[in-house]
Amino acid sequence: MLYTLELSTTGQDEIRDITREVIALVHQSGVQSGTVLIYCPHTTAGIAINENADPDVKRDVLMRLGEVYPWEHPKYKHAEGNTASHLKSITCGTSQTVIITEGELLLGRWQGIYFCEFDGPRRRQYHIKIMEG
Repeated sequence: MLYTLELSTTGQDEIRDITREVIALVHQSGVQSGTVLIYCPHTTAGIAINENADPDVKRDVLMRLGEVYPWEHPKYKHAEGNTASHLKSITCGTSQTVIITEGELLLGRWQGIYFCEFDGPRRRQYHIKIMEG
């Protein structure tokens, strides 16, 4: 089962919790045992799994990525001017896979699934592939 979801981001750098959307689709699918792949088809955004209890984690991650990959750098050559967003996307990655067991995502107690925007605001898509077995 393949699902395509859309979201609108509001900022240049934003981490959006999409855990509930993924859980809802897994429940809707009826799959009891398998995997779910969450994939981002964009070169300036990504998918991550990390802590979802303390909102300061998202702030700290974005702060540190901004320090490592500043928006402007004298050696950047990319004509569109968004090299930093490409670097952040490469670091974050474009997909995550989660095990489904007994109809539920096998996430750690504090883990959530995030859509990571690095070149917003934009209208974005991400895909969820649920596989039984």
